[in-house]
Amino acid sequence: MNKLACTQCQTLIHGYLDQELDPPTVAEVTGHLADCAECARLHDQVRLLKVSVKRHAPYYPAPVSLAESVLAAAAPRPSAVVRWRNWLAPVFSTAALALAMVLYVATPGSEQPLMDEAVSSHVRSLMGEHLNDVVSSDRHTVKPWFTGKLDFSPPVLDYSAQGFPLLGGRLDYLQHQTTAALSYGRAKHIINVFILPTPEADKPQQSQAIRGFNVVSWQANHLRFVLVSDVEKSELEALGQLLKQ
Repeated sequence: MNKLACTQCQTLIHGYLDQELDPPTVAEVTGHLADCAECARLHDQVRLLKVSVKRHAPYYPAPVSLAESVLAAAAPRPSAVVRWRNWLAPVFSTAALALAMVLYVATPGSEQPLMDEAVSSHVRSLMGEHLNDVVSSDRHTVKPWFTGKLDFSPPVLDYSAQGFPLLGGRLDYLQHQTTAALSYGRAKHIINVFILPTPEADKPQQSQAIRGFNVVSWQANHLRFVLVSDVEKSELEALGQLLKQ
């Protein structure tokens, strides 16, 4: 039984969406959202608000004159530079080298945060009734459902004949953007297929294991595909090949 109170969960929702919470707290919030309809509704409202603000809020850059005045005020006098240069130069060099080493070791690959988010979304989808917003094996029902909800048109196909029946679809949220999520069945297993737009060039298919789940991903035609499931890697790769045809 989840022990997180509603007031605590609602306080943590912003940090949860911004990925600022530690793993144990993330697990508590995730479990509470699966059981509490009111907190889940608030979570969805905050998530949609973040998307709306990012898309529609105006951005006003600082004027050049402001930046110049700040730099001028902060700049030391030439005499100070001469006086402190010899002493500070070794210190700054050492600090810069240490910072570069920390960033090199600590910064994850550009793809890894997305893969971790996709696995977390897959787990959440299996809790309660969060798997599908539209339940259907008919692609002509699922694909039109996404119209007007996304800025792109996700490919939706049924592969029942190949052993991967389409179960439905939903909206998800990965990498700060609304994402299409299709669910497929494989025996008694669930496969989540996340599709989101990307400005990047095509990338070949890659496979990896994250927290006990297999993950297959690639990029094609300015769309990014991420498949997550506990099925065998070869089966997940087989569905990936079908989707790329």
